[in-house]
Amino acid sequence: MAELKLCVYQDNQEIIVPVNEDEFTIGRLPDNNLHLPYFGISRYHARIFKQGRGKWFIEDMGSKNGTFLNEKILTAAEILAHNDCIKIGNIDAKVILNDSTLPRVRKFDQPELDDGMTIVRNVNDLKEQWIQADNLADKVKRQETSIERLRDLVDIAQNLNSAESIEQIFLAVKKVVFRYIESIERLALLIVDCDTGNLKVFNGAVKEVYYSQPLPNDGSWISRSICQTVFSEKIAIQSANAQLDERFGNEISIITKDIHSVMAVPLWDETKVVGVLYADGHIPISESIQQKDEDLSFFSTLANLVASSVQRWLLTLQLRNEEKIRHRLERYHSPAVVQQMMQTGNLSDTGLIPRESEISIMFADIVGFTALSEKLTPAKIAELLNAFFEEMLQEVFAECGTLDKFIGDCIMAFFGAPEPQHDHAERAFRAAKGMLNRLAKMNINKVLSHPLELRIAINSGKAVVGDVGSTLRVDYTVLGPTINLASRMESICPPGKLIVSETTYKMLQPSQRLELEEMGEYRFKGIDQPIPIYVITKDLMVNKHK
Repeated sequence: MAELKLCVYQDNQEIIVPVNEDEFTIGRLPDNNLHLPYFGISRYHARIFKQGRGKWFIEDMGSKNGTFLNEKILTAAEILAHNDCIKIGNIDAKVILNDSTLPRVRKFDQPELDDGMTIVRNVNDLKEQWIQADNLADKVKRQETSIERLRDLVDIAQNLNSAESIEQIFLAVKKVVFRYIESIERLALLIVDCDTGNLKVFNGAVKEVYYSQPLPNDGSWISRSICQTVFSEKIAIQSANAQLDERFGNEISIITKDIHSVMAVPLWDETKVVGVLYADGHIPISESIQQKDEDLSFFSTLANLVASSVQRWLLTLQLRNEEKIRHRLERYHSPAVVQQMMQTGNLSDTGLIPRESEISIMFADIVGFTALSEKLTPAKIAELLNAFFEEMLQEVFAECGTLDKFIGDCIMAFFGAPEPQHDHAERAFRAAKGMLNRLAKMNINKVLSHPLELRIAINSGKAVVGDVGSTLRVDYTVLGPTINLASRMESICPPGKLIVSETTYKMLQPSQRLELEEMGEYRFKGIDQPIPIYVITKDLMVNKHK
């Protein structure tokens, strides 16, 4: 009886879907056997059904955009054949029709070969085969080319040690692979993406004698299923003709991409696999088992050399990215917070994903700065602000706060993110008091070229925190009503004072509340209810550094 499967191309992946019902529906609603929740696909779009002696048919179910079989729209039920192409909306699928009377497909972990067609080796065995001196001597005696291969391996090892980029590593590999393994027409280096853990094609090359056009950069010509098997099972595979091998019977990509001979080995660096070295060709190979085994052994040994260089390159790249991230974060966070974020692994070179957090937001503005700036030159203004910000941020960072931005002469900072702080309101309050006290001391000691006065407002609540912006510029910032209220509160703060909202007031320690008194209820734009505001009492201000 014929067994039917669909190879569905979805989200840049090939997904094998077994048709395990005599009537199999496809559509946008979840109760379909194949659920495709995409635009252009009807709720119940098409159905596949079995009739007669195990014949499979497909028909459209009155969909809005129609169902296509081999690029022709269906007007009635049509019989399905192996390798037929079905198109539903923007989704493509290939028909895989196998006869269940055929022998069962052998698993990849079986040790040897299939009538000389495919060799499957454990990479540890291959590594030992090339490392042991006796085996090397035997190979030298059997084949003169083994001496040349060994020389090239030594040269490559030396060159890879000094390679500064993945491109240099790949060029060295391509040179010897195309020279010694004649059946290989295309070559690719796949490396594990540090962020996703998935294999990513970093480089590809082709023998110019076979191809006039360059290979697609997306690696669409590669058999992903073979690469994934090699990577996950830590085995090396060489097939003389993958299209005739039952091991790959369900891999429609091998047929559609016209892959015959194929060779793939893991990049094995001591205890882990960091990638895959992949090669294929359109012509089946006919070398002896011994020759194919030696080619696979050589290819695997080469991959082991590459793995060490790739691992070193990945480590260097990781260190550079971490250093870049650290420098960027130190603009916003205290060194202690940055170190904690780096250790907990909450970072990537793509930034910090926006998420909702409980925070306390602070706005600290210089009183009368506009009038003062009219009396100073731009250079003097910059010098004054730099000295002022340098001192004030020490108080913010001392409480593990985060600098959002400088808005002219205003400091916008928050507490409670990116690392959660249950006492974020208390930290914001202590930092604000420290800023007022530090500025008072600076004025007394005439540290600044002109005496300054602050007004500070604090509010607490939920906010969206993370990297926000465009591809050209991204800022780590906070968004939401909590921030808007704090900004408006700052405008009613008396000079030289610190005010907090009722929400922040209730989150403070009793000893901190004693330092505040109710200033009154105020209405703010966009807020229906009046907001009780609390102000720090004058007699509790201490003009000394805390």
